[in-house]
Amino acid sequence: MRLAIAHTDPDTLIARCDSTGVRIARGEPDYEDGAVLPGGPWQPLTAVLAAELRPNERSADSALVELVKLPDGPPPVTLAHLADQLGDPDAVHLGQARSPAKALTTTPNHQNGRRIGLHIDNWDRLCYQAKHTGRRRLCFNLGPGTRYLLLGGLDIQAIYRDLHADPEGRYPHTDDLRAYAALGLPLRVFRLRIDPGEGYIAPTELLPHDGSTEDQPQPSTAAFWLGHWPRGVLASLI
Repeated sequence: MRLAIAHTDPDTLIARCDSTGVRIARGEPDYEDGAVLPGGPWQPLTAVLAAELRPNERSADSALVELVKLPDGPPPVTLAHLADQLGDPDAVHLGQARSPAKALTTTPNHQNGRRIGLHIDNWDRLCYQAKHTGRRRLCFNLGPGTRYLLLGGLDIQAIYRDLHADPEGRYPHTDDLRAYAALGLPLRVFRLRIDPGEGYIAPTELLPHDGSTEDQPQPSTAAFWLGHWPRGVLASLI
């Protein structure tokens, strides 16, 4: 599958999205060797690319990226309960993560402190043929700064098929993304701006992704949930 971003106004998507190729981290103290990073420089999203990102009739809700607003109505008793009324009673609050300002990517390996770059989540422990059915991640930017959602233009199933002649029954991993990028195979990364009070719902089990605060002068804190949410459960920003 390709990256699909739900939107009704291409100009609004273009205004908050740009793209670039990728590079591999080698000998960089802040990053694991082999980490897949945005290569830069960032280029404005074109009308052609925006059209290619539009979902089609075969785009499943579980594979869709949505940019969303905070829910209407009174605030929840606690932040952990924010997703309780969004249609999945089994949704899980993962907590919060504070990201420093001016970070090209944000997720660290907590065992060594080095950032891992674009990666694939594995909360649901899904094999290749089921990877697209995983829960989506809901994120809200709590501020104070703006942050970005980074997304690879190809999902891990497509990447895995290019690496393995017999992918059935295997378990895709971030190492497969790194192997794909190290071979110089085509991959674009897209950067979506998420201002304070805004959020996204994205299939992070399926798409290479990370956060970013590149060029942003303030840190930001993000809150995260996992759940099976239908398309349109929150109002769209675009």
